[in-house]
Amino acid sequence: MEIRNLGASGLKISAISYGNWLTHGSQVEEDAALACVRQALDEGITTFDTADVYANTAAETVLGKALAGERRAGLEIFTKVFWPTGPGKHNDHGLSRKHIMESIDGSLQRLGTDYVDLYQAHRYDHETPLEETMEAFADVVRAGKALYIGVSEWRAEEIRAAHGLARELRVPLVSSQPQYNMLWRVIESEVVPTCEELGLGQVVWSPIAQGVLTGKYVPGQAPPVGSRATDEKGGDQMISRWMKDDVLTRVQKLKPIADEAGLSMAQLAVAWTLQNPNVSSAIIGASRPEQVTDNVKAAGVKLDDAALAAIDEALEGVIERDPAKTQSPRRSEMFA
Repeated sequence: MEIRNLGASGLKISAISYGNWLTHGSQVEEDAALACVRQALDEGITTFDTADVYANTAAETVLGKALAGERRAGLEIFTKVFWPTGPGKHNDHGLSRKHIMESIDGSLQRLGTDYVDLYQAHRYDHETPLEETMEAFADVVRAGKALYIGVSEWRAEEIRAAHGLARELRVPLVSSQPQYNMLWRVIESEVVPTCEELGLGQVVWSPIAQGVLTGKYVPGQAPPVGSRATDEKGGDQMISRWMKDDVLTRVQKLKPIADEAGLSMAQLAVAWTLQNPNVSSAIIGASRPEQVTDNVKAAGVKLDDAALAAIDEALEGVIERDPAKTQSPRRSEMFA
């Protein structure tokens, strides 16, 4: 397993992280989830990403059980706060001081740990002063409940403003967690240059576009039974934007490129994200242990310029690059 620094910080993490957004506590049974985490550990993954909102807190609980008994200092555990949890009342979401302080305690209890290595703002909160949010995060760090802080799906200008406050408060804002893959490149023009300047690293989610970049979805054919595209709990709405024949046809053109590189299509997709020098880690998910084994083989792979050019040519016309696509909802919109 390749080990990288998280941005310009001293925290070292595995280039492949294991995340349980769409699986633990919802899509797969607990025994299968525990087997996937065990496989991740066996493959050298030390970085685990979750969030309080995943499966309405159940994902954190399952991950906590899966990592119980492991040497805590040998792991990097990440979680997040913003989205509604519990009954979803007016203070059960957002980045207010109240919600952050209550959420970190709940996350630590479910994860079975005294601290998380990285505590992330899961979206930008338009309805709370940024100063309040950053002061609350600073207090979480000073209380020893988190070692570093990060953001997820924030725009470049939002990251810059948060970084300025973090410097004043003397707390380590070290990361951004955006969606990033061959099809979704909206961070490249603004977020990545800003983070490179400020010393933040990207911990990217959905490197295989919820499975679309594996090539298992064929244009003109129904999705395979049991696949994510057919599972309401497994992100079928999220994947639907790519379940179009023009996209799927283009994705099939990646197969000879993967074959030439001696990689599976999933490995090609993960390796591609790791080529970006601002990417510290790519988060993979799995419903079966063998998926973990396949994906981790992308760690350390270097794609040459010819392969990168061939990927761009294969996907021409279906790549999304618009930085305005990074949006955080207002809390009132969550329940509209």
